Amino acid sequence: MSDNGIGFDEKYVSRIFQIFQRLHGQGDFGGSGIGLSICEKIISSLGGAITASSTLGKGATFHVFFPRPLTSL
Repeated sequence: MSDNGIGFDEKYVSRIFQIFQRLHGQGDFGGSGIGLSICEKIISSLGGAITASSTLGKGATFHVFFPRPLTSL
């Protein structure tokens, strides 16, 4: 999945999945800093992984990996 948002410097890729970790101040952009951490918790609980790639100012691409079919849910 890709977006055309603000993007981020890839040196912070591990930080964006930590709860309440924001790369910008609260006044700069909305949000609580928990969205991507929730996604990571769900995906990892299924045995998968999530990561991202980005260029600052050019948006981001999120890569989600599922190790098994989701039909077992």
